[in-house]
Formats: sequence, C-alpha cells, structure tokens
Amino acid sequence: MIYKILLITGWGGGAELLRPLHEALAQKGHIVERLNIFNALDNDILQQHVELAAKFDVIVGWSLGGELATLLVKQIEKQYAEQKILITLASNPCFVAQLDWSTAMPVETFIQFKQSFEQDAISTLKRFGLLVCQGASSTKKDFLAMQKLIRLQPIALLKQGLALLEQLNLVEIYKNYQGRQLHVFAEHDALVPYHVERKIKDLAAKNLSVVSIDRASHGFPCFMVEQTVQIIEDFIQ
Repeated sequence: MIYKILLITGWGGGAELLRPLHEALAQKGHIVERLNIFNALDNDILQQHVELAAKFDVIVGWSLGGELATLLVKQIEKQYAEQKILITLASNPCFVAQLDWSTAMPVETFIQFKQSFEQDAISTLKRFGLLVCQGASSTKKDFLAMQKLIRLQPIALLKQGLALLEQLNLVEIYKNYQGRQLHVFAEHDALVPYHVERKIKDLAAKNLSVVSIDRASHGFPCFMVEQTVQIIEDFIQ
C-alpha cells in the first residue's frame, strides 16, 4: 500500500538531514515530504502545520520532530476526528526531566547546554552533532556524513526549538491517543535515555508499539536508513 508520509526533522541541523530517509521511503513508492522544526508554542504557526499534516496518512518525527509529530496528530484528532499513524524516532515525550517524567535529560544539564548555546552557538552545535552520532561504532564516519547534510539554521528558530524541548511534556498524548503509534529507540542514544523505552511500554496505551535498535546512536534515522525504513514499512503495512 502507498502512503503519504510527512517527515519532521530534529533540532539543530535542518530537514536535509532526513533526505536519505526521504529518498529511501520514496523508492518504496510512498509520497514523502520533509519538514523542518517549527515553533509549536505559537498557535498560528501550529495551526498552519496542523492543516498541512492533515493531508498525510503517516506523521514521522525524529527527536524534537517526534514531539512535534505527536502534537500534530493530537490536533488533527481533535479538529478533524481523524487518527493519523504516528511514528517517532529517538524521541522522548518529555525531553527534560519533570516531576512526573524523570527518564529524561537532567534539568541542570539542559540549562548548561542552553547557556553554552547562547554564549557560543557554533561550538555548541558541533558538540551537539557529536552527541547525535555518539554510541555507534561508526561515530566518526557518521559525524563526517552529517556535516555534509547540515544546513545553517536561524538562531531564533533554534532558540524556539530549545524552548519546546524544555517545556513539552506529551506523555498524556501517548497514553490517550486513539490512533496507531510506534516509538523507535536506539540502544546507545546519548540524548534520550534508553530506558525511556521501558517507561513508554509501561503506559500500556492502546495501539502503542515500541521497537529498539541495537548498537545504534541517536542519529539512526540518518545513518541506519535501510533498517529505519524496514521498521517503518513493517509497521505501516
């Protein structure tokens, strides 16, 4: 079956990072579009993206993009009474630890990262890129490949993205969403704690599936494209 698939990228490097995944899904016959991160804290901007996403069958998001995808399917369900297929890749429903979701980045670590970004955005983005690739046996090769796909992003957009990562807590959506949802995690992810996989399984939500990839880094959607496509295909077909 052919699906219309919307891919939403993560924080920091632009939508070009998901071009290999986009092309691989298109080779399977799917109609695919890619989207950069956006400021979902602005209701008008969120609504524009809800109207766009409503035209697709499957909403896939990587990292922060997974959180944005989750917000979109929830809004589509609310406004159109339709359930899209939700797939998140290396995404935590609550990226920074909160009282009810401690399996996340410690608040102090995130604050340090944010301060570092404000003082020296370029160096911080480079360090972030290394974290994306860290954990796989091919870290150096992956980091070099990633540099070719990264596009400079507006600082204002990156700051909005950090605000989203800091504030969003979408656990209730995972619990209550009526559509089919798949959450894919990497064993050696340096940004999303691997045991979040167990916490999401424990939500025991209807229509929720969890898959983990051995020996993979946070960047698996960029660097383990064939395996990622296979996981997506197995779920949607």
